Amino acid sequence: MALIDFILHIDAHMVSLVHQYGVGIYPILFAIVFIETGVVIFPFLPGDSFLFAAGALTALGGNVLRLPYVIGVCVIAAILGDMMNYWIGHTIGVRALYHSPISRFIKEDKVREAENFFNERGKWTIFLGRFMPFVRTFIPFIAGSSKMNWGIFSSFNIFGAIVWGTVVSAAGYFLGNIPIVSEHFSLIMLLIVFVSLVPIMVPYICLLYTSRCV
Repeated sequence: MALIDFILHIDAHMVSLVHQYGVGIYPILFAIVFIETGVVIFPFLPGDSFLFAAGALTALGGNVLRLPYVIGVCVIAAILGDMMNYWIGHTIGVRALYHSPISRFIKEDKVREAENFFNERGKWTIFLGRFMPFVRTFIPFIAGSSKMNWGIFSSFNIFGAIVWGTVVSAAGYFLGNIPIVSEHFSLIMLLIVFVSLVPIMVPYICLLYTSRCV
């Protein structure tokens, strides 16, 4: 319940955290982005919403948040988080799957197929996945378990993190300068959260009403 309340009222919590911790908000921002991208069991953390809120607060002024610092902290956290997630997948990914309850469904040829996919086409998956809430947590893990080339992964990981961190933070910053946005900030944050959840909700809704989405 506490996490749900944090997500739904992230604007109010963000302001409270900034006032309470001052420059300490930067380590908090780093931790949320790093854990969301680096720990495969925490895909539900509100990275997009938190970063957007931080960007908006930099535009409103009167606090310690500065857009270049927010972008820098987010980008570094996202890069390091994905790198850690990659190495977790690289080290224990497939092995863990083979010793899991679903191991009987895993075939060696499918593992090779996944490896080939990431080596040949997976680089754009690394970049585009950065903009997909929930999904972005699993992509580095799968890339690592598929033994995707480290150099290719790192390049697109860094590229994606820079673009993602800049776009989301800047969106918050520029929208925060619009009076109607600052006056209806809570409503906008709810909309951002809803949009972030759409990729997760659609498949389940489709499964409830039909055997497949047409």
